[in-house]
Amino acid sequence: MASAENSEQAGKRVHSFSDDTDLVDLGELTEDDRAQCMRVMDGMRNWQAAARALSAASKRYMKLNESDMRAIRMMIRAQRKNQIVTPKEIAHEVGISSASTTKLVDRLIESGHLIRKPHPTDRRTTSIEVTEHTRRSAEDSIGRQHARRFSAAASMSPQERNVVIRFFDALTEADAPQGPLAMED
Repeated sequence: MASAENSEQAGKRVHSFSDDTDLVDLGELTEDDRAQCMRVMDGMRNWQAAARALSAASKRYMKLNESDMRAIRMMIRAQRKNQIVTPKEIAHEVGISSASTTKLVDRLIESGHLIRKPHPTDRRTTSIEVTEHTRRSAEDSIGRQHARRFSAAASMSPQERNVVIRFFDALTEADAPQGPLAMED
């Protein structure tokens, strides 16, 4: 993969997205507008790359895979609200079968991340909790990262945050699968 220095051609940076496509309505955009839009696209790509790197680092630090991380995040949120988590709720959150959930829970119990307890009101199931050590580790790593993200948002004026909110809402709408991508199997 070419470095940033090698991606300079004719004084212009080569972007992962091209603004010279007929897929984009450039309308009344000036050259400066186009350049600024490209900086937004570059900023999103850079943030996505940083988020992927952070996710990978978090998984390595916690020694967990993506499903494990999702389950633990959900259980930490539930425990903060004094909610009981059952294997069924873990399966729903992670999107896996009950058999896969059993394997996930057993693996995380064996590695010291979770504990299984009798359900306080339903003897047919158990409740699953995150260990104090795992909760603290997640808070010290992932929690601090989320706090830095929140601080970035808090450092903006209300007007700037409203612009960002509108932008993310527009991206969410723009990224909804359409055409052949919207077809379900």
